[in-house]
Amino acid sequence: MDLIDITPVVRTGMAVFPGDAPYKTSATFQISPDCPVNVAEFSMSCHCGAHADAPLHYDPDGAAIDELPLETFIGPARVIDARGQGPLCLPEEISGHLDDAPERILLRLADRLDPMVWPAGFRAIHPATLDLLVDRGVRLIGVDVPSVDPETSKDLPSHMVARARNLRILENLTLSEVFPGDYELIALPMKLEGLDAAPVRAVLRKL
Repeated sequence: MDLIDITPVVRTGMAVFPGDAPYKTSATFQISPDCPVNVAEFSMSCHCGAHADAPLHYDPDGAAIDELPLETFIGPARVIDARGQGPLCLPEEISGHLDDAPERILLRLADRLDPMVWPAGFRAIHPATLDLLVDRGVRLIGVDVPSVDPETSKDLPSHMVARARNLRILENLTLSEVFPGDYELIALPMKLEGLDAAPVRAVLRKL
């Protein structure tokens, strides 16, 4: 089985949204003459590394991550190189890549990100671009940056499009080594009861 892992490594010291909870680990048990096993514990933000947003993240009455159907996170997906000079990916930059598009679109917005450094000023998505995608039948959008909205945004217009149009969101994927084209996506979120997001192990498989 030829899988392409598009999940960044979660490690101590990796960058998170300023002020968000960092990834931490500690040892609960360690192999020794008196203990036969290693057991570790970890803590982190739900938005650390590759993750799926739940509607609860941007809608106080929205569904939590454990309430979302898994079918949206598995199936045909198209990777589109959407790197550009502007701060937002505009509809006309990707419209030519949407003929016969599947229900899942992954946008490469960055050249290559250092997971240990917060990517200040990362490229995000114009809300009209999300409207275009939903109009074409897209049900899930994935990006290789921390958010579909700019880091300084307070009204989150692209998240609001996702809220209004029932669009699922994957963020912080690793797409720098993936050729544009069509794949099968598998990116199941952890079943974390009542939470606003969950980590995913995201992989692509050639159709």
